[in-house]
Amino acid sequence: MLPKGDFETETATSGTEESVELRQDDNAEIGPRSGKRYLGSLIFNIAAFILPALYGTLSKLWVANIDSSLVVTTDAYTYIGVVVEVLNEGLPRAAWNVIGDKTNRSLADRHGLSYTLIAFQTVLGFIMSIAFIAAAQQFADAFVPAQVRQASLTYVRISAFSALSSAMQYAVAAATRALDLPDVPLVISIVQFAVNIILDMAIISKYHAPGLTPSVNNQAANQLACNMVAAFAGLAYFLIITKQQGRKEAASSTAGAKLSFVWLRLLARPGVFTFLESAIRNALYLWLVSGIIAMGSDYATAWGCFNTIRWGLVMVPVQALEATSLTFIGHAWGAWRRTVGVEKRHPTATLGQIREIIRPALISCAIALAVEVPLCLFLSFYGARRYAYWISGSVPVSLITEKMWKSIDRCYIFYALSTQLATILLSTRTRWYLYQSLVSNLCWVLPWAIAVSRIGITLEDAWKYQSIVFGGSLVFSFFDVLIVDSLWAWMLLKGRMKLPPLGVRRAD
Repeated sequence: MLPKGDFETETATSGTEESVELRQDDNAEIGPRSGKRYLGSLIFNIAAFILPALYGTLSKLWVANIDSSLVVTTDAYTYIGVVVEVLNEGLPRAAWNVIGDKTNRSLADRHGLSYTLIAFQTVLGFIMSIAFIAAAQQFADAFVPAQVRQASLTYVRISAFSALSSAMQYAVAAATRALDLPDVPLVISIVQFAVNIILDMAIISKYHAPGLTPSVNNQAANQLACNMVAAFAGLAYFLIITKQQGRKEAASSTAGAKLSFVWLRLLARPGVFTFLESAIRNALYLWLVSGIIAMGSDYATAWGCFNTIRWGLVMVPVQALEATSLTFIGHAWGAWRRTVGVEKRHPTATLGQIREIIRPALISCAIALAVEVPLCLFLSFYGARRYAYWISGSVPVSLITEKMWKSIDRCYIFYALSTQLATILLSTRTRWYLYQSLVSNLCWVLPWAIAVSRIGITLEDAWKYQSIVFGGSLVFSFFDVLIVDSLWAWMLLKGRMKLPPLGVRRAD
């Protein structure tokens, strides 16, 4: 159930007991749909996530109209994105803990951290793009079925620079959400979606301009151009906003709004744990996916359709709720640390303080349940096969996709909950976030991945084992996160958790 009033994080003192309260802000400037409130931020985030998901579906439809056998080629873009995700989930995921601490850091300092994050990620994204171009053949060998591998090489090379655009977009989005500016990621999504639709309609759709011969490579080029335009549009919009905000800040506080290696070191401290977590998780995922690709074109296409259902429908509310929860837990954590004293390395929290810190995650869990349960039921009983046939144009592919979805549909309810519960760790102690991920990946995914590679699975029994790996890991992760969250709370209650210093921050 949504709260009657939305959150603003602040420090409150009552007698000798200090507590962090998430309360309704009575300031008239902040409306109910403001990005500084839970509900307002959630609305912005849903809109920002739904547009790329919608385009992902449309792009498969247009490629299917060109050549249905090449629908699987578009998944190369997805797998490039998985590799880039390691980069995107490194420093940017430290934004919630560092940039999101608006209690202990000035706005100028948070802007400086954001500029540094965006610049660093852009450089890394460019380097990764060059690496993808150089290794296009090897990448296609691993993630494109043999039947369409040679025809897909150009697509892979064009899509390589999506690493650069993705790195820019993700860094800008993470920084701005932590700054309570969820309208910036929304601008990125709107520009990306609008330009994509215009170009695709003109070049590769059924209604393309006369004289053109649509190809899957046209779709890749369109996608790359639109991603780059959207990334720079979002960055420009962010710079305009920060410039306007800087004018309102006192002259003495604007010195921090610049690139600095000090900010980079500050981000790297929690960022190294999120980077390692993402690297391990995605390496295991790509290992498993390479085995799926080896099962043939129909099976690989079905997996791509399954992912389109997962990322295009199921994950939109989950990601929007996650981003919203991360923002407000980050704010609450910073406010609590200031309340108990930022210099304390082993502070003690009250049960009420812990409840207020984790409140956004609990609300996100409730909303996730309300949305995901009926959605999963609808897809299982009616939508999965029809949706897969709609985007692939293949009956065998749609039947395989339906089998995939029905076998692990309930697991995504556990996933929706575990994702929200994990925001407690990600916004407060990224080291603990790494620990819970290691438990899940090393105790469940890795043993099963090794077993699947040695069993010698066939096309007939492949999903029997792979569903255990993918579905089982989602359920295992839920209980894993629940246990680690409980331990996190117990350690804070007993004052046994050692917290890192805040580093460079504004003067009290």
